[in-house]
Amino acid sequence: MKFTRLGRSGLMVSRLCLGCMTYGDKTKGWHGDWLLGEDESRPFFRHALEAGINFFDTANIYAGGTSEEITGKLLREMARRDEIVLATKAHGPWRNAPNTGGLSRKSLIQAIDDSLTRLDMDYVDLFQIHRWDDNVPIEEVMETLHEIVKAGKARYIGASTMFAWQFAKAQETARANGWTRFISMQNQLNLIYREEEREMLPLCEAEEVGVIPWSPLARGRLARPVGEQTVRSQTDGVGKRIYDDADATDHAIIDALDQIAQTRGAKMASVGLAWHFTKPSVAAPIIGASKPHHIDDAVAALDIDLSGEERAALEGPYRPKFPTAMGMPMPPMSQVSVCEP
Repeated sequence: MKFTRLGRSGLMVSRLCLGCMTYGDKTKGWHGDWLLGEDESRPFFRHALEAGINFFDTANIYAGGTSEEITGKLLREMARRDEIVLATKAHGPWRNAPNTGGLSRKSLIQAIDDSLTRLDMDYVDLFQIHRWDDNVPIEEVMETLHEIVKAGKARYIGASTMFAWQFAKAQETARANGWTRFISMQNQLNLIYREEEREMLPLCEAEEVGVIPWSPLARGRLARPVGEQTVRSQTDGVGKRIYDDADATDHAIIDALDQIAQTRGAKMASVGLAWHFTKPSVAAPIIGASKPHHIDDAVAALDIDLSGEERAALEGPYRPKFPTAMGMPMPPMSQVSVCEP
């Protein structure tokens, strides 16, 4: 396994992060039939740790909070707390009631406390805001996050899925007031969604912010030839909202990826992930794993150095996407049911 510092911090993370949205109670929340329960999830955490992955990401709304419960329990069983980097996120509503979501001081403090209860841990290494909140002054958000760090409930803070101007405004607000700044940006980035290359990636590189892309394989669409289906692709509502407008240019990218993988004798997923490491600001793509080979394919990406010709073949067919795809809203509160602490 290879490791890197996350942004300008001293925090060392593996070049791959295991995304834990896959693990949880499928009867909770809005994720679908592809979720894996505790017993089914255990081998994947073991496999990831044995592969050298020390970075794990979840969120308070994943599988109605049960993702945090499973993630915390299995990591406590298998790993030393000081050797792992655990990240979670807050913003999504946990009940259909005022103040049960968003980024207000009240909501953020409740969210971190509830997450720590579900994780059964004293702190998280990285506490991230899952979305921007137009209803809360950014001064309130950044001061509250600073207080959470100073209270010892989080070691660092990060952000996810917003426009570059919003992220820059948040960072400058923190800098101007002497508050804790974000060390990471978790945003959508993959071969068929590259809008972040326009502003967010250059901003993160200039400001030494580590990028930890979500959906680096476009919800699996970059891991299999065009037309192949899986249980997740058929039942994942979020994936359908983001990627079901695929056209001939997206198919051309997937076909090029398939051809390069065949030529190299590698998996499509490995080549698709390797592309991220051509971006200087990318620290660790967040991978999903519901089959054992998913982790092996991801680890294999670390040894693939794409040539200029291969990059041109992968990037050439790209067409611009509507940028609000990366800022997709959270599901309606009626679809979210986070466990009570």
